[in-house]
Amino acid sequence: MLARAFGPKGPHSGQYVSSTTCRPVFQPKPYRNKSLLSAVSINKAINTQEVAVKEKHARTCILGTHHEKGAHTFWAAVNRLPLSSNAVLCWKFCHVFHKLLRDGHPNVIKDSMRNKADLSDMSRMWGHLSEGYGKLCSIYLKLLITKMEFHVKNPRFPGNLQMSNRQLDEAGENDVNNFFQLTVEMFDYLECELNLFLGVFSSLDMSRSVSVTAAGQCRLAPLIQVILDSSHLYDYTVKLLFKLHSCLPADTLQGHRDRFQEQFKKLKSLFYRSSNLQYFKRLIQIPQLPENPPNFLRASALSEHISPVVVIPAESSSPETEHMVDLVTEDLVDTDIPIQPAAVVEPRFDDLFGTSAATDPFNFNNQNGMRKDDKDRLIEQLTREIQALREELESFRLESGRLCQALRGRVNELEAELAEQSHLRMQALGESEFLRAELDDLRRVKEDTEKEQRSLTEIERKAVANEQRYVKLKEKYTELVQSHADLLRKNAEVTRQMTVARAAQDEVDSVRREMQEKVKAAQEAAERREQEQVEQLQELQRELISSRAELDTLKSTMASSQQSSEELSSQLSTVESEKVELAGSLLKKEEELAGLGEELERVQSSLASERKSGVKTAEALQNQLNEKESREQALESQLVAARWSTLQGAVEEAERIVQDSLAQLDDPAHISCTSSADYLASRCQASLDCMDRLHSARDGYMADNTGVSELVRAVTHLAHLVGDTIVQGSATSHMVPVEQADALSDSVKACGAEALALLGQMKEQESLATADSAALRAALDGILATAEKLRPRGLELQQGELGDLVEQEMAATSAAVESAAARIEDMLNKSRAVDTGVKMEVNERILASCTDLMQAIKALVLSSKDLQRDIVDSGRGAASMKEFYVKNSRWTEGLISASKAVGWGATVMVDAADLVVQGKGKYEELMVCSHEIAASTAQLVAASKVKADKDNANLGRLKLASKGVTQATAGVVASTKSGKSQIEEKDTMDFSSMTLTQIKRQEMDSQVSVLELETKLQKERERLGELRKKHYELAGVAEGWGEEDEGTG
Repeated sequence: MLARAFGPKGPHSGQYVSSTTCRPVFQPKPYRNKSLLSAVSINKAINTQEVAVKEKHARTCILGTHHEKGAHTFWAAVNRLPLSSNAVLCWKFCHVFHKLLRDGHPNVIKDSMRNKADLSDMSRMWGHLSEGYGKLCSIYLKLLITKMEFHVKNPRFPGNLQMSNRQLDEAGENDVNNFFQLTVEMFDYLECELNLFLGVFSSLDMSRSVSVTAAGQCRLAPLIQVILDSSHLYDYTVKLLFKLHSCLPADTLQGHRDRFQEQFKKLKSLFYRSSNLQYFKRLIQIPQLPENPPNFLRASALSEHISPVVVIPAESSSPETEHMVDLVTEDLVDTDIPIQPAAVVEPRFDDLFGTSAATDPFNFNNQNGMRKDDKDRLIEQLTREIQALREELESFRLESGRLCQALRGRVNELEAELAEQSHLRMQALGESEFLRAELDDLRRVKEDTEKEQRSLTEIERKAVANEQRYVKLKEKYTELVQSHADLLRKNAEVTRQMTVARAAQDEVDSVRREMQEKVKAAQEAAERREQEQVEQLQELQRELISSRAELDTLKSTMASSQQSSEELSSQLSTVESEKVELAGSLLKKEEELAGLGEELERVQSSLASERKSGVKTAEALQNQLNEKESREQALESQLVAARWSTLQGAVEEAERIVQDSLAQLDDPAHISCTSSADYLASRCQASLDCMDRLHSARDGYMADNTGVSELVRAVTHLAHLVGDTIVQGSATSHMVPVEQADALSDSVKACGAEALALLGQMKEQESLATADSAALRAALDGILATAEKLRPRGLELQQGELGDLVEQEMAATSAAVESAAARIEDMLNKSRAVDTGVKMEVNERILASCTDLMQAIKALVLSSKDLQRDIVDSGRGAASMKEFYVKNSRWTEGLISASKAVGWGATVMVDAADLVVQGKGKYEELMVCSHEIAASTAQLVAASKVKADKDNANLGRLKLASKGVTQATAGVVASTKSGKSQIEEKDTMDFSSMTLTQIKRQEMDSQVSVLELETKLQKERERLGELRKKHYELAGVAEGWGEEDEGTG
């Protein structure tokens, strides 16, 4: 071990000495040069070239973190890189960052947690890409975030996850709840590792030698870190599960076992595939997992577990690497440890020649053949053990003292950082006071120079400026509070580390107790083994008794078989005697028959020639008939077998379709798929209808097996519908809240299981008639009910209601516009009869502009109707207009909402115009109503043209009508402003007759009015913001936005 020492020229000579020799080495550069070297290595390691990261650059980055005891230089360099625009650059950043988390300084994790939000945003951004490096970057960033969170929650685990069994026990603090939670977190951690494994392999073409290409090695290189992490996580998970099974019932840990089984299969397959790649064979030795997973229900299986060990071959360092190592060796050497004397390094005489030679070199004690007795040797052995324990205790004390000193230094650093933050906070407060004073000065200057030119616009500008400055100050104060909270958390972490250090001192006292406990444990283990041997002996005795019973049973069976064989032999002899008697009678009958035949031949000799031809013909016809019947029977049996095999093939294909749909639920690529509750409900309803068809087709097949084609079509169609329901149900669960998503996923999986059970019954000819589809129907009904709950509330209208409502709202809008135009015409006539002069001129101009606006709105509504008619005619196909509205319910509801807004705005504007003409209303109300009508018509235009063809003629007319509404709205606002300026009287500001006191009084009154107006303006803006927020909330409830947002989230 090297230690730092001063050379003969003083403490600044820049030389190193070892424990025995003193030789000059490379003189280190200043701190900024080392940081610059680390930054250059970071930029060389993270670039846009699709090649693997060079090991020397990554090693320099790791040494740089140990040099500066953190990752500030790394993040300062990374934040200047365009990680969000280049996927290869982001992928190599993830690789280097993973290496730093594993092998870098422990403070790398703490420094990197500040960038957790940026990494999460980047992961979501790259997750929108479904292939290439983008998807891999999203998965890798999620893995790195999970790794950081795991180490923050469990600070006892180092970045490389290398721990002893005792440290693993200490991590759980001897609490079964902590072990249970730690196991769950390790499962999540390992799941992220496996997802990256699968993502990389799925993105490569394994049919070619991708591991020897630069692009393939760029993707495969990070898997070395994944293999190292996965091996440790698998080992710790096995040990923790055995520990949990020794404390908790087996049923409680069923979920843990199932999850472990799944991850074991994936990890074993991935290790096997990786070990066959040429790229990994020269870089890493990948362990192979056992054939079967451990049996956690058997406690003795822990002794059979072998921890997987990943071996990385040692690489010869290049001159460049040795040069960089020399640069950072100065800070990596611990200067607090004193230099060991040379006598410690040199081999001791006792170790080479033994203690007897050292104490008695001339062997005077043994020269007469005398030897030490056993008691003396035991005393010497115990003395040596006591000396070794004392040395170990002393080393523990030195280590704990060094650790306490390091922790005290860290506490001092944190306290200094806290004082610096407090000083910055005081500076910020002073700056805020200075800004406020400067703001007051600016106000006084502007009040002195612009007293006559103040207006509402100037007041609003000042209010906006003040608000922005206040927001900046508030943000700065929030940052200071956040940094103060971070420092408090760091202080608590340091206190906890000091507690851990004190616990390390107590461990030394517990060594003796542990030795006693080990002896007791060995005795108990011997007793248990003896008890197990006794139990095994008893079990063998029971098996011997059962074997004897079976042997007796076999003997009795053999005796009964011999008795039955004797009875059969007696029956056989009886049958043979009867056979002899029948043969004798048969000979007699044959002789009689021969005599009768000769007599018959003589009588029928004349007819023999005539019958011969007829008999031959009849025999030929009979043979042909028999052959035809046999052929028909063979063909019928072949046809029945072919029908059954066709049905079996259809059922097996249906099972594969359903199983493929269920397999897609666990595919990581399926996570980005989404669907709507409407489509899921339609798929469920189609599946239920197909089940009725399947039931009738099965009954027809059982009555007459010639109807197998209808049953095959029904089975195939049902499998496709059920598979589509499963996939769409899972995709819909990605759009709804977590609780509803879990329930929907469980319902979908249950539906798939019931479908497979039904198809399994239909595969067997005996259970085809009794196959029960009630469970599958119940599962589909459950999914349909869940989909109905997730549908937006606006979709609850029936087909007739929704279609009629569109026509009613469009008609009501037209009627409201026409009624508003008629009322404006009536008001114009009344104004001409009553008003005169300027007032009549103003009223005529305002009402004329309102009339033009109503005419423009009327033309817009008519164009919208024509465009909607074209949309419905081109998109409905063979369906009716109402069915088209129901099918596009979201578009229909937007159309209805826009129509309502236009009609309501026209009515409100007419009321406001009536009040203005009568002199009771405000011109501002008329302006606001005009802007509201413009917004409502814009909504109607957007709802009308969202499904229109861009080349549609009615769409062009709708755009022209929309421009006309915009111009008419501007005309109403302009005429209203002009009329207001003509009607309102303007007071001339004449201050010539005022005294100095009166002017001062008027100035104070003006300041009070300005402050009141500023306060009132601020309150009205806040009220307007709250009203808009409530309006959006109510509109979202009416349109079903809330449910869509939840589904999207």
